Amino acid sequence: MSSARAEENGVTARYYETNTERVLEFDRDGRTAAIAQNREGYAMLKVRPTADGDELERYYGFDMALDHAGELLGVDPRSLPVPDDAADMGM
Repeated sequence: MSSARAEENGVTARYYETNTERVLEFDRDGRTAAIAQNREGYAMLKVRPTADGDELERYYGFDMALDHAGELLGVDPRSLPVPDDAADMGM
């Protein structure tokens, strides 16, 4: 299983894979957001308040999912660190 971590602008990002999903979790001062996609990497992205939380919205594009995650964290989505392993998420 792959895993990676990145920190920038006060946001910590952690990417990992489970048996069923690819997950990108963000944390900023206790506020969290997560983007998940099926392990094969071809399905829509699910944005959740936490990695195991209820789905809030689905997106085809990674940029749209990052916009929503940035909104949940209260930061500009362009400032979110994205580990290289997660850079290809989305359709």
